[in-house]
Amino acid sequence: MREETILQKMCARDPAGLEALMDRYLPYVSAIVWNILRDCMSPEDCEETASDVFLAAWGQADDLRPGQVKAWLGAVARHKAKNKLRGRGQDLPLVDDLLDLPGPDDPAGAVERAEEQAQVRRAVFSLPPPDKEIFLRHYYYAQTVREVAAAMGLNESTVKTRLRRGRDKLKQLLTKEELA
Repeated sequence: MREETILQKMCARDPAGLEALMDRYLPYVSAIVWNILRDCMSPEDCEETASDVFLAAWGQADDLRPGQVKAWLGAVARHKAKNKLRGRGQDLPLVDDLLDLPGPDDPAGAVERAEEQAQVRRAVFSLPPPDKEIFLRHYYYAQTVREVAAAMGLNESTVKTRLRRGRDKLKQLLTKEELA
């Protein structure tokens, strides 16, 4: 079913529209929620949060536009997951396996990708603790500069400066490792 048709059904309050939306985007929404909550909450909590995203879509069906639904769902999923953590008095997890990004199923390139991931991980985790957290919050968890500043009790200009310095440091480290 086309996205336009799905949205028309949802606006008409036809449950088939919501079902079709979930069929299409549930894996995407679940992956976002799981990546944020997996180390802090149960699978049931992750499922509940993903369901909340679709409930929000149902409630705001009139505001959704074809071609923008996936981005909207992704943003809402990140927000709902972060709010779930805050509601439980928890903070975003900053764990070592964050940067294990999946690659294509290419056995020949698997070793090379694993080495590249290890280099990036080492570089990111070599940053001093506040800079590492700022960097991960902004680039991995897609928090805005304002959100990072508020969560960490910093000025926005301080966050921007530390992000710039972090990028420079990572570039330096990764270039040095590449030459080694």
